[in-house]
Amino acid sequence: MDATFSYNFPAIRGLQAGNEYFVAMCPLRIIPKIFLFDEEEIPPEHRAQRILNKARIPEMTNYIVENQKDYVFSAITASIDGEVEFLPFNNDQSSKDIGQLRIALDARFLINDGQHRRAAIEEALKISPELGNETISVVFFHDEGLKKSQQIFSDLNRHAVNTTSSIGILYDHRDQISMVTKDIISTTPLLSRYTDKERVSLSKNSPKILALNHIYNTNLKLLSKSKGDSITDVEEKFLRQFWSVLCDSIVEWNLVFKKELNPRDLRAHFIVGHGVFLEAIGLVGHYLHLFNENDWISYINSLSKIDWHRSNTDDWLGRAFNQNGRIQKTSYTIQLTAIKIKQLINLPLTESEQTLENKFFQGVV
Repeated sequence: MDATFSYNFPAIRGLQAGNEYFVAMCPLRIIPKIFLFDEEEIPPEHRAQRILNKARIPEMTNYIVENQKDYVFSAITASIDGEVEFLPFNNDQSSKDIGQLRIALDARFLINDGQHRRAAIEEALKISPELGNETISVVFFHDEGLKKSQQIFSDLNRHAVNTTSSIGILYDHRDQISMVTKDIISTTPLLSRYTDKERVSLSKNSPKILALNHIYNTNLKLLSKSKGDSITDVEEKFLRQFWSVLCDSIVEWNLVFKKELNPRDLRAHFIVGHGVFLEAIGLVGHYLHLFNENDWISYINSLSKIDWHRSNTDDWLGRAFNQNGRIQKTSYTIQLTAIKIKQLINLPLTESEQTLENKFFQGVV
């Protein structure tokens, strides 16, 4: 193959299932050029699996542009339909799989894994062209006619397991609210002892009573923020004080802390052991932060007088749990639970809350 009429990459050759594959370092500037996304060039049987979720692209693009000193992208995996040649730098046994990969200029490339990364790189280069000389690893499989690409796509995703949102928060060192949430947990004795930092839902026998993602989501609601938003020193101070007051005000949590009630019984008999309660409290806390800035602590303290027992069906049936007694956490049930809490501590409902409450009693919603 004539090097003048080919793509040339330094690469490492590997072997899987008896077939060669190659790992190459590709400059970011050429990624959008060789990996075209042209519906007319992709066989119909391959298109459906590669439909872009365009809503993901801006977030991924911003991640690269805003973190140019420490962003990380995993490898792109692609199939090559065309002539391929690997030239070892030498024939020594120890280095015969290190060399140059040549791919004909008329070859077709089909991304098996990484289509969103490719699109984000393209957009990031428009904003920061200086990123063009940086590299990303690409794993190439030679696949004449792209006959194996569907199976490659299936195999790559067969054993993929998404991390839980709690793990995502735990490992996130960029999001300010994640950082504050983790610090609040570590510095609050009750939260430190009884927060599960890995799971998003707790088993009936879990020794924990809260999940990290529920505390994080509650903080978002307390401040009416979204993931990635910045917060002021005043807002951070409010979060820290809120959790201190809340932990002192939930009698059942303190019974667990004093070993007078176990977490299993807490979850089985009280709604305060579930995410629907926490996130509802987040909505109530946000209202207090806006409209009762000077006396919100007294309202949170009054939570200690509320009957949180699941046998209290007058207050919580249809809100925190359904007719079968199963806890239900949806945007709707969180709002209904928050409404009931506001009523029980003598806070007025907003117009939209009153409308939702009326529909609830009328059985419309």
